[in-house]
Amino acid sequence: DRGLAAVPFKGQVLTQTAKFWFEATRDICPNHVIAYPDPNVLVCKNLDMLPVEMVVRDYMTGSTNTSIWPMYQAGAREMYGITFPDGLSKNEKLWDTILTPTTKAAQGEHDAPITAEEIVETGLLSQERWDELARLSLAVFDRGREIAATRGLILVDTKFEFGLDENGEVCLADEILTPDSSRFWLADSYAERLANGQDPQGLDKEFLRLWVRERCDPYKDPIPDIPDDTLVEFSGRYIRLFEQVTGLTFEVEDTDQPVLERVRHNLQSFMG
Repeated sequence: DRGLAAVPFKGQVLTQTAKFWFEATRDICPNHVIAYPDPNVLVCKNLDMLPVEMVVRDYMTGSTNTSIWPMYQAGAREMYGITFPDGLSKNEKLWDTILTPTTKAAQGEHDAPITAEEIVETGLLSQERWDELARLSLAVFDRGREIAATRGLILVDTKFEFGLDENGEVCLADEILTPDSSRFWLADSYAERLANGQDPQGLDKEFLRLWVRERCDPYKDPIPDIPDDTLVEFSGRYIRLFEQVTGLTFEVEDTDQPVLERVRHNLQSFMG
């Protein structure tokens, strides 16, 4: 896990996109949100985080070391405790929605694939807790997929993080269904591009990941300088996703006040 670049408006886009999804799914699972005192800031509960990231997938795709497509392309047919048939192609829809959990790595380290059985056997989670997280993850993903479809988007995959609040209740944490934690494709061009062997048009982090991977090994090499126009295009994709998902116009405050000063002022006001 490495920081690739500073992207214009990314903090605000991610915070506001997560806000939409937290509010749209809180009838399924409680979340850690307390308040949004600033467009860039979420004040949240201090949770006891659970040590597994719940990754939900609907498509055979991905580019990272824990993604199913690179492993499948290399010959793997048993991944995350799931048997994959021969003959699958990149970016095609899977036969079912699947869970491919990973360990939650320490800062600077990489998440690693793990099976549901290993999670329980090693004591990371009890069977009851795993079943609960699996049920919640699939239910929230289903809600996200349903809403995305009405907005002309395909929710491809995502990851959820959960923690326990002061009452021991499971809560969604971090961010959910944002372009940093999820993959979204444009629905209207998906079938044609798949038939032509082209990657789908995405509105997520994959754009920048692929740009970097074409130029270096992001796990080993220094990250090259990313041109401003590439970062602006990347930012535009995030903003478009926010607007397409929420139906709102992305608004930037027209003020000469630096963002950090505004954030500090709003936090001070909120904290009293």
